[in-house]
Amino acid sequence: MAKELTTLKEEMSNIVDEGTQVVAFKLRDEEYGISILNVQEIRNLTDITRVPFAADFIKGVINLRGSVLPVIDLKQRLGLEQTPYTEKTRIVTVTVDDLHVGMLVDAVTEVITIDSKPVDAKKAVNGKEITRFLSGIGNMDGRLIIMLNLEEIIGMPKESK
Repeated sequence: MAKELTTLKEEMSNIVDEGTQVVAFKLRDEEYGISILNVQEIRNLTDITRVPFAADFIKGVINLRGSVLPVIDLKQRLGLEQTPYTEKTRIVTVTVDDLHVGMLVDAVTEVITIDSKPVDAKKAVNGKEITRFLSGIGNMDGRLIIMLNLEEIIGMPKESK
C-alpha cells in the first residue's frame, strides 16, 4: 500500500511538473480556462429557475441531484456582450473551497495542458477592474487562454477569507 501511494505521488508530481491542466471554453470569440481541479462536471443547458432580487450576473438556480446550485452567467459577470444560447451552451459546475456554483459558457472546447506558467494578467491588461477576474494568460502552441480567478468571479476574494 505504501509503495502504491509513493508511486501515485510520483506520478502526480510529474503531472504538475509537465504543466497545468485546464478546462478550456469559449465566451463569445475568446478562449478562457479554469483549473481542472475546480471543475466537478460539465452539463448540457437545463431549465434555470430565476431568483428574485439576485445579482444581475446570477442567472438563477438549478436542481442538481437534489441540491440547489446557483448558476452564474459568466459573460455578464465579465462584462461581455450577451449572445443567444445554442446547443453548444454548457453549465460548468465548479467548486471553490466548499462552495459549488454553475457557470454558463458558450461551449467547452477541451481539456488542455498549459506547459508554462501563465503570464500575469496585470502585465497584459491595463484595466484594473477586469484584472481582478483574471489570474493570468496561458499560451499553448500559439493559442492564448485567458485564465480566470474563480474566487473573485463567485465573490470570494482571497483577502476576505
